[in-house]
Amino acid sequence: MSNLGSRCKTGIEVLDDDLGGGFPRGNIILVSGGPGVGKTTFSMQFLINGVKLDEKGVFFTATEPLSKLKEHQRVFNYYNEDLIKSGDISIVDLWNISNKLGLSPESYSFEEANILFEVIRDISKELGAKRLIVDSITSLCYRLQTREMIRDFIFKLGGSLSVLGCTTIMTSEIPPMVFQYSLYEIEEFIADGILYLGDIERSGDLIRTFQIIKMRGTSHGRAKYALNISTENGIELSPMFKSNF
Repeated sequence: MSNLGSRCKTGIEVLDDDLGGGFPRGNIILVSGGPGVGKTTFSMQFLINGVKLDEKGVFFTATEPLSKLKEHQRVFNYYNEDLIKSGDISIVDLWNISNKLGLSPESYSFEEANILFEVIRDISKELGAKRLIVDSITSLCYRLQTREMIRDFIFKLGGSLSVLGCTTIMTSEIPPMVFQYSLYEIEEFIADGILYLGDIERSGDLIRTFQIIKMRGTSHGRAKYALNISTENGIELSPMFKSNF
């Protein structure tokens, strides 16, 4: 699914340096972790940093209502609601769309899953998005139910968005302090890249950590970084041995 001819800068310098300039454009990236490790913050920051490079983004939320998502992001200095008003960033409630289309609130048939795939693809194409977030794929997979439907949905979505030159982040919710990449254990095999956000205990405190597990189309290290979330800068990465967090 990678477009190896160009890179999609995340705007997080440490990460871009480790990836040789950013994500290979067109990749699907799984951002995995338990609650509170920074998955949504990382994703929104990725979109906002893209606007600085004239790349529009769309955020499909399947976990939080739009109002709550915006409220949580307003605490960060990087967040600028004018970017949403201007259309540079679009936030779309997937469940609202699903309900309007009359899709099942509990489980999707193959036809319903295909309708939702077409909606995400068509919205992204119409908006001219070069960066896309699905937050979270775990919540979406709950309605897809079978491994075959999950595999088909992610594969088709990734392929169609890659053709559009769109780089996609899918957040994956996993239980805290458990070292796995997805709840259904299929998403990580389809994704081009995996970023693992976790916790380690140090001196009685929980330290957020960040690690590149895989990234097709580029060389990269697998060092574990300390991850800090600051109001001023959002996601901050520091080598573990240099960290004061």
